[in-house]
Amino acid sequence: MLLSFYIKQLAEVKVVYLRKENLKLSYKFLLFDLDHTLLDFDAAEDVALTQLLKEEGVTDIQAYKDYYVPMNKALWKDLEQKKISKQELVNTRFSRLFAHFRQEKDGSFLAQRYQFYLAQQGQTLSGAHELLDSLIERDYELYAATNGITAIQTGRLAQSGLAPYFNQIFISEQLQTQKPDALFYEKIGQQITGFSKEKALMIGDSLTADIQGGNNAGIDTIWYNPHHLENHTQAQPTYEVHSYQDLLDCLDKL
Repeated sequence: MLLSFYIKQLAEVKVVYLRKENLKLSYKFLLFDLDHTLLDFDAAEDVALTQLLKEEGVTDIQAYKDYYVPMNKALWKDLEQKKISKQELVNTRFSRLFAHFRQEKDGSFLAQRYQFYLAQQGQTLSGAHELLDSLIERDYELYAATNGITAIQTGRLAQSGLAPYFNQIFISEQLQTQKPDALFYEKIGQQITGFSKEKALMIGDSLTADIQGGNNAGIDTIWYNPHHLENHTQAQPTYEVHSYQDLLDCLDKL
């Protein structure tokens, strides 16, 4: 009985090892979110807002920022949940901002000015270039998969120097669908040679967009969670990492 028990244990260990070896070869296509994952959106937004508000003659710039930032985040959440359209988000967020301070402004015009300033911002999170260098060395194919406005995201990627790392850049405005819709990933898959869901991995910081999107599409995910946030959503990440080094270690162990 004892001998058969040890034989069984050895057999199980061998199976686990073989599974890990297979998994190491399984992921080929890494789909990267951009904002808060590779690009420093907070820094970019702060600079662009400052430029816009100064242009509009605002003196208490911080008060306007304090109102705008959470409002904008809420609008993007509404967009994810299809409560509003992209056009409504873009054209009304600045008119709402100034209306809060009892000023009437042309939201569409301000949106254009803001997009101009934001598209010039290329701030990256510390270590982003080194991370992508390491992944290229490991023979992964890298793709950007971002919700956003085409002119802004392409401009920021160009300014950041990250664009050359990606085989292709997929932006929700161009795809006419956004994360977390499964259709977003289906359209991406149609444009990548040899793509299969089993070989793809979605990497991002947003549970409701990146991770839920991967869940909806049947694609494994890595939740990039540098602030050690708790998951209070229905989204279920396949893996969770807290730093770029964690991400590399995770991939190396698979």
